[in-house]
Amino acid sequence: MSSTITKEKLEKYFSVTEKALKKVKFAKEQKIDWKKSAEDFLDMAQRYFQDAKHFYKEGDIVTAFAALNYAHGWLDAGARLGLFDVDHDNNLFTVD
Repeated sequence: MSSTITKEKLEKYFSVTEKALKKVKFAKEQKIDWKKSAEDFLDMAQRYFQDAKHFYKEGDIVTAFAALNYAHGWLDAGARLGLFDVDHDNNLFTVD
């Protein structure tokens, strides 16, 4: 069980995110099904939230914390894109 963020674990996450940032390209504009996309974003957030609770129960608070951040990231991205109406709540989301 992990309750400490090690330098190695942090370096791993830096590396993964750096690779992902370098890989990102702008996609061609296309029509999307907003409801389906919103449902997908919400589903991913809920799954990561459940994962976080599981890891927390197992005593792996580092991975639980990471999963919570992923869950909120999906919610935040959905709000930022306009998939979710969050009533301009810029305390919980990076909107406005």
